[in-house]
Amino acid sequence: MNKTLLTLAVFTSLSLNVIATDYKAGDIVVRGGATMVSPDSAKSGVYVEALGGSTALSISVDDNTQLGLNFVCFYDNNWAFEILAATPFTHDVTIHDPKSVSGGLFGADVDGATLAEVRQLPPTISALYYFDSASNFKPYAGVGINYTIFFDEDFKNTPESLGFNDVELDGSFSFSLQIGADYHLNNKWHVNASARYIDIGTEANFKIGDIKGSASVDVDPMVYSIMLGYKF
Repeated sequence: MNKTLLTLAVFTSLSLNVIATDYKAGDIVVRGGATMVSPDSAKSGVYVEALGGSTALSISVDDNTQLGLNFVCFYDNNWAFEILAATPFTHDVTIHDPKSVSGGLFGADVDGATLAEVRQLPPTISALYYFDSASNFKPYAGVGINYTIFFDEDFKNTPESLGFNDVELDGSFSFSLQIGADYHLNNKWHVNASARYIDIGTEANFKIGDIKGSASVDVDPMVYSIMLGYKF
């Protein structure tokens, strides 16, 4: 009886410590989970043509988390190609006016007010390199290209009452860098975590009444993902 229990314990221990096989050419991986876009916290100055250029105003963009998806196809056990997709991210754009205590540019306190809401999609294609690993932990690094599409740009009610209108953000074509790792639960399922930097810059054009204004916004976000993956 004791030998049977000992044998069962050994096999149970071995089954819990099985090392998942490495990826190989032709493997397809599909992942889904939470992806957070965290833009650069730096503020972007606002340019107003009729006021001779730069103003005391600035804007910043907040974080947003959505459902992230990615698809990975392996060329061999080290190299793979990845497509990053997600449901649309929605960001609040905040206006900052250091002179608002004395009435500011608009004769009203707008410092810290939500100026506008924008939606964006950042599809990214990357080449990944998986480092050789004799364990269930599979780290990798990647470089890619990104095209960010901005849409549904709308000013909020308070800025609209002050004359802000007709906002539009240009698309952005850029590069990305990332690091990440898969932790294999077995030969099919794994947990993935990654962090990537995307070089996103856009020109925001708008009007205050009939006066043209703009802001060069360096979004430059860090993008963090935690996903569950399945290998086909």
